[in-house]
Amino acid sequence: MTDYTGQVTAGDDAQTRDLGCLSVTKVAVDEKMSNNCYLLRCRESGAQLLVDAADDAETLLGLIGDAGLTTVVTTHQHWDHHRALARIVDATGADVLVGAPDADAVTEQTGVPVTRRLEHGDTVTVGSCDLSVIALAGHTPGSVALVHDDRPEGGVPHLFTGDSLFPGGVGNTFGDDAAFAQLIDEVETKVFGTLPDETWFYPGHGDDSTLGAQRPHLAEWRERGW
Repeated sequence: MTDYTGQVTAGDDAQTRDLGCLSVTKVAVDEKMSNNCYLLRCRESGAQLLVDAADDAETLLGLIGDAGLTTVVTTHQHWDHHRALARIVDATGADVLVGAPDADAVTEQTGVPVTRRLEHGDTVTVGSCDLSVIALAGHTPGSVALVHDDRPEGGVPHLFTGDSLFPGGVGNTFGDDAAFAQLIDEVETKVFGTLPDETWFYPGHGDDSTLGAQRPHLAEWRERGW
């Protein structure tokens, strides 16, 4: 695997970085949609969690390897983020976690039962490592982000945002002004209002960024309405 830059495209090698508690492997799948999938591994126990079984089950199963998979978190209900969910769950027996308002839609679209419905403030574990759930309605009603605070290990927070936050703006709300207002409010209060500038975030498509690089543009995003 190559050195970690956070810049991956479908067909390229995955990239892995080690944090204090976790290792994070990022891979892009589907040349058209270029979804990012993230495999999180507890460095102590080897337990693994997948953020978004978006597509290309063979690639994802290759990354998972013989260590198995305990959990898949689907960040939201949109079809491009769970196309490989059934295959991955069938192969690994992993639990399926989805934001509560999106859970039924994910099951309807994939045929996969949801093991746990996530609410804001919940904790998701990967071995001995903790991830906190941030509910961010707007892109979909049940979109969730996950944050791992690596500061106790001398690092920074790491945030997996699905399609709710990207470098350059919040997620698409498809012309729905009320949904945009809700999303920008929740991103500003629950993400930028609680996490420091050095927080590294990992979106559902495209390159990573930091909250500090994006914070100066919040007013601009709100003004433009997308």
